[in-house]
Formats: sequence, C-alpha cells, structure tokens
Amino acid sequence: MEDKLAVYHRQQDPKRPVVFLDEGSKQLTKETRLPLPPRPGAVAKYDYEYERNGTSNLFLLFAPLQAWRHVKVTARRTMVDFAHCRRDLVDIHFPQADTIVLVMDNLNTHKLASLYEAFPAAQARRLAAKLEIHYTPKHGSWLNMAEIELSVLHRQCLNARIPDQHTLMQKVAAWQTRRNASASTVNWRFTTADARIKLERLYPSIEDC
Repeated sequence: MEDKLAVYHRQQDPKRPVVFLDEGSKQLTKETRLPLPPRPGAVAKYDYEYERNGTSNLFLLFAPLQAWRHVKVTARRTMVDFAHCRRDLVDIHFPQADTIVLVMDNLNTHKLASLYEAFPAAQARRLAAKLEIHYTPKHGSWLNMAEIELSVLHRQCLNARIPDQHTLMQKVAAWQTRRNASASTVNWRFTTADARIKLERLYPSIEDC
C-alpha cells in the first residue's frame, strides 16, 4: 500500500506519466415498448419491462496529473482484450513516454503474460519494457483512482438503459470528451502518514525484545 501511495505523490513528468487502469461492465437492455415522450406538465414514461441484450466491458485509463481519461469499450475482457488495451496505452496514448507508471489491481488477466498471448514475443517484450507496474494490494482496489472515475462514469453516463454496444460507445465517447475538456481530475488526499494512523491494525505488530 505504501508503495502505491508514494507513486501518487510523484511530480508530473511527461516522460514517466502515472496512469491508473480499471475495468467494469454494463448490461445492455432494449426497450420492449416505445417510451412516451415528455409533454407540458408530464415527464417521459418508460415501461418497467426490458429485453436483455448482452453485456459490454469497459477498460478505463486515467492519468490524474494530466486530467485525462480514455474508455475502451469491448465485447469481452479476456487476456487478449486486456493486452490490446495496454498496447494502445503505450503506442497510441503515450508514445513519447520513456516509461509508463501503471497502477492496477491484480486480476489473473492483468499479468504481463497477457501480452505474449496477444502479440509476437518481440512486440510483447517491447511493450512490457515500457511499463512500470504497481499492483494494488488484495482487498485494496479502492486505492486505484480509476475506480473513482468508473464510479463517475456510471453515475453521469450509464445510469439509464442502453440498448447496444454502438450506443454505449457513443455515450461513453461523449462523456470522455466532455470530462477531459473540463480538466476534471481526482484530488487524492490519503497519504502514507494517514495510512499508518488509520490502518494501524493492518501493520505487523513488532514487539520489543
């Protein structure tokens, strides 16, 4: 935990950007009846019934010091999907960086081995060499700032029925553009000093000899 908190207090460095990565899902639901549009004195009305239309995965990349985020919508979240997300991070979003400091949780699909599942060995090694990875501790996913951004995304953009992946991609892209344009970021205040006080029970107990 203290390793991650130290990363959060690094100064901005274009050659070593700090990026947080998390993922979520959205159930796609179609309307079974046409909604009644709003009219003077009455709000729009939607039928409570809906038709399930599968799910989509969302990979969210968040660089708080740059007030930048990017959401990649995929049909699945396999190791190969995750590898392509990291390839985009290195080659598209931060191609000028010497090293990308990447903070994420420790799911089984989040291993560097996923790069070798998706790409030839030479390319996988090149991508892996560009990443300085810091995993959040077990039961400590709340330390990942991307989790905060995912919560904002769900509250501001995904709290209604979305019928298909194409519509989802359009809505997410609009939210991403608007939030990046407003330079919204996260003001992280939980420090190592706070952890040693508030989470003292989690530290090993060292008895005097």
